[in-house]
Amino acid sequence: MSDAAGATRARLPKQVPYIIGNEACERFSFYGMRNILVQFMVSSVILAYLPESAREGAAKDVFHSFVIGVYFFPLLGGWLSDRYFGKYNTVLWFSLIYCAGHACLALFEDNRNGFYTGLFLIALGSGGIKPLVVSFVGDQFDESNKSLAKVVFDFFYWIINFGSFFASLLMPLFLRSYGPSVAFGIPGLLMLIATVIFWLGRKQYIRVAPTRGEDPDSFYNVARTALTTEAEGQGRPGLRVLQAGVAVAAAMLLCWAFKPAFWPQDFGFVITACLALGALIGFGGVGVSMQLERARGRHSDPAIDSVRAVLRVIIVFALTTPFWSLFDQKASTWVLQGKTMVVPHDQWWWPSFLVKEASQMQALNPLLVMAIIPFNNIVLYPALRRWGFEPTALKRMGWGIAFSGVAWIVAGMIQLSIDGGDPVSLAWQIAPYALLTFGEVLVSATALEFAYSQATQAMKGVIMAFWYLASTFGSLWVLLTNAAVRNDAVISHIAGTGLSENAFLMFFFAVFAFVAAAVFALYARTYPMQDHYRTAAEAA
Repeated sequence: MSDAAGATRARLPKQVPYIIGNEACERFSFYGMRNILVQFMVSSVILAYLPESAREGAAKDVFHSFVIGVYFFPLLGGWLSDRYFGKYNTVLWFSLIYCAGHACLALFEDNRNGFYTGLFLIALGSGGIKPLVVSFVGDQFDESNKSLAKVVFDFFYWIINFGSFFASLLMPLFLRSYGPSVAFGIPGLLMLIATVIFWLGRKQYIRVAPTRGEDPDSFYNVARTALTTEAEGQGRPGLRVLQAGVAVAAAMLLCWAFKPAFWPQDFGFVITACLALGALIGFGGVGVSMQLERARGRHSDPAIDSVRAVLRVIIVFALTTPFWSLFDQKASTWVLQGKTMVVPHDQWWWPSFLVKEASQMQALNPLLVMAIIPFNNIVLYPALRRWGFEPTALKRMGWGIAFSGVAWIVAGMIQLSIDGGDPVSLAWQIAPYALLTFGEVLVSATALEFAYSQATQAMKGVIMAFWYLASTFGSLWVLLTNAAVRNDAVISHIAGTGLSENAFLMFFFAVFAFVAAAVFALYARTYPMQDHYRTAAEAA
């Protein structure tokens, strides 16, 4: 077949625009409500039962608990899709749950239980579809048009940031001018439109049947074989480690239920459940690693090697959790800081007709992402290579974590100026937003490239599940820190530094990121890189 004929046949699947349209509206709806959540809660009747001094901390707790749910529920969505319903049905049904959650926010702006129910449903719906939509796009391509897949994926990522940009810019204005019912109702309407668009393409989609757990070389099956296989005279130490993790997790949940005197009172269900999950993953990973070779002979060698690669990647992802603890606070801590700053309407260069609220500064993030990614690929990385420095995936991720720490140093210096009593222009927040976004591109965009190369095709779903959990544990760090600063001894220590609580925590998180970056760099030096991209023969 001639190249011309091949080019003629390579056409964009006509069903892909339905998925792209769905994603654009869904991302607008998600970031539209997410980025006004803290701003709304601080001044709403939802937290009116608390003293005014405690509302900001409570709003941050609610926000980060919500984020934990958003990045935990991909486990459920991915499992239901793979085992039972397939991607299309799972996305559609979770989208309806998503719409119900938005409706609750709009209808129950003054009802705590109704509002929190809405947040739970949005976390469930958004998380449930998160691991599926991108892979569903990939399912629509075959050998005849796979050359167009990269173009679609690039546009897919661009449309996510496009929707996020306009949602972050406009929704604070709607909240300010028309109130929470309208500000939360518009994202709900966009989610309904997203669901309808997705449904309209139902007769044209390629639907890959669920595996129903029948893959004999799946991560779970290989791990189970490794843990349960006995070796003569050696016992099963890995299984004992896993059982210890189960015992620790169960003990944590029992402490939450019965609240013994030694258990911190501020450790609610969300914190406890995340700690228990962390214990299961940590102990389970060590246990499987100890006995993995016992699965050899019962499973294929590539499957066993890929499970080992996944276990190594989990450590890499765990070391990025401090980054996510800093990154997600741009929608909580930084918004609250911005509310104490002065919007520079008197400056000729400030777009006063558009930017009126501190929470709108979050629009800088997607705007800068769309600019930084091409800058890095076209200018920065080639320049570094010319200077003899190869920006490998792990090096980029380590530097990204470090840049997030620099961003929080700058935010802390801004806070010191605010605490000094002088008016501080909101424009100063441009610097930490730019630094944090640069760090995000180095960490987030690179991590997906890195993870894809480290495991076989069958393990890529497991890799993505653990990647989403990195954000869950990032918000857990924030909840643990917020709980700690309610302790009298910690409060006294902060007071002894001469810093305000806000400034102290900003510098604390910066140091946290620098330590994580150093540990990441040490681990990266000994990490054995894999290459599981398809060969030309496999792609042909």
